[in-house]
Amino acid sequence: MTATPQASYTPPKSGIPARSAPARTLALAGIIGPIWFTTLVIIQGVLLADYSHVRLPISALAAWPTGWMQNINFFVFGSLTMVYAFGLHCGVQRTRQGSIGFALLLLSGLGILLAGVFPWRMVNGVPTDNAPHAVASIIAFTSLAVGFIVFSRRMIADPRWRDLATYTMFTGVIVLVLFVVLGVFAIDDGAPLHPWAGLIQRIVCAVWFANMIVLAGRLRIV
Repeated sequence: MTATPQASYTPPKSGIPARSAPARTLALAGIIGPIWFTTLVIIQGVLLADYSHVRLPISALAAWPTGWMQNINFFVFGSLTMVYAFGLHCGVQRTRQGSIGFALLLLSGLGILLAGVFPWRMVNGVPTDNAPHAVASIIAFTSLAVGFIVFSRRMIADPRWRDLATYTMFTGVIVLVLFVVLGVFAIDDGAPLHPWAGLIQRIVCAVWFANMIVLAGRLRIV
């Protein structure tokens, strides 16, 4: 009696995850998220004649009667950021400490969600921050920056991602430095860069969003 031939099995090389439809689908969150967030910020700026993109942070949009739009913006973008983090985790080779960067990117998404839970309020006609929102912002930006830096080490271990590792590391460094500059020299009234607080924050977001879209694009094709 002739034995039935068995299908051969080739294990994945070096722990590199196989190209998967779920990872490519999750990557869409990293493209849609920044576009969604930026579009809603621009729309709100058009609707609010007395809002300044140069002077005021993005979070200040929540203080106006249309602030519900910005709260939704935070909820959607925070959720998409976490989905995007899962996509990177699935699509980049696992390393012994590689989950730390993934966890930090998840935490950043949580910080964005919390920013929507504790929005700015209008106090005596002035858009005003609050302590919980400030904490949420610190969590979002610092976790994102350090997450990029740590995750870049994991990218080095994966031949498919190595060419983007340095770019990702410097993205994290730039975001972290500019966020410190924003917090120390721009946000508070009387700070030397206060008239340009909104502009500085938008530069931070531009650096962040550009990297997010680039990595998501790579995840779609690896």
